[in-house]
Amino acid sequence: MPIAIRHFESAVSRVLSSAHFINTHSQDVFVPQDGVKKAASQILRRMQSLGYSTADWKKHTLTPSIADAHAVEWIFLVDALNFSFWSDQPPSRQYSVTLDGKTYRGYWTLCAAVNRALAEGIPITDARYYAVASDEELARVFRGDEGTEPMPMLRERIMVLREVGGVLVEKYGGRFANLLARCGGSASGLVDLVAAEFACFRDEHEFQGRPVAMFKRAQILVADIWACFEGKGLGRFEDIDSVTMFADYRVPQALCHFGALEYSPRLWEHLRESEKSLKQLGEA
Repeated sequence: MPIAIRHFESAVSRVLSSAHFINTHSQDVFVPQDGVKKAASQILRRMQSLGYSTADWKKHTLTPSIADAHAVEWIFLVDALNFSFWSDQPPSRQYSVTLDGKTYRGYWTLCAAVNRALAEGIPITDARYYAVASDEELARVFRGDEGTEPMPMLRERIMVLREVGGVLVEKYGGRFANLLARCGGSASGLVDLVAAEFACFRDEHEFQGRPVAMFKRAQILVADIWACFEGKGLGRFEDIDSVTMFADYRVPQALCHFGALEYSPRLWEHLRESEKSLKQLGEA
């Protein structure tokens, strides 16, 4: 039977209060309201012109095409490992994975590696496997193309697999779907439960002496399940609109482009110097 997840302050509420505090006290990043309205209008028009909907989630070559229990485990695994694919290597040496004749980089290398492992008969989406798989087995699962660097932060990702796999095996019969069933159809409740059960999903920091919470991947996990199931069945969340706009990799760049974020002169200078240093490193 679904249980109610109760906390003094929900994880999503903590994200919102953290965002408000950061926005109020930030000295280098600002959120102009006119820019937010303009960006929202442009994005909405573009989505409407494309006929974009949650059905598009399953249309990508690498995402599950069928919304079922297997898709839930795939999504959980991928979102648990969805962090930091940046590289300071020249493009030709950056981690890449080629699958079915197409070469992927960045986040999509993770999806390609998982699908390749499944095609090879490796049960990589099964927590009972990845909780105890050896470093060597997992390194092979996430191997890159010949001549490229290893997967960024592979060691940290292996530690994540041991952590989340151990919790799922010990408390949820080795299946994330069993944890999902406990949230009672609440997106906010699922974020709460995921953040409570898995330390690696609990991205909390300190800003100007106050703890702040992002819970980025926990919210991405909810959004991915909702999109995959098109808001039905296992992906039906009555409060899906409670999930915040999580700041994934390219989102700040896009918001800045649309004028929904503004940077201070000193931050712009820091970013330009960082870009110059990375370019020089790549040419070395």
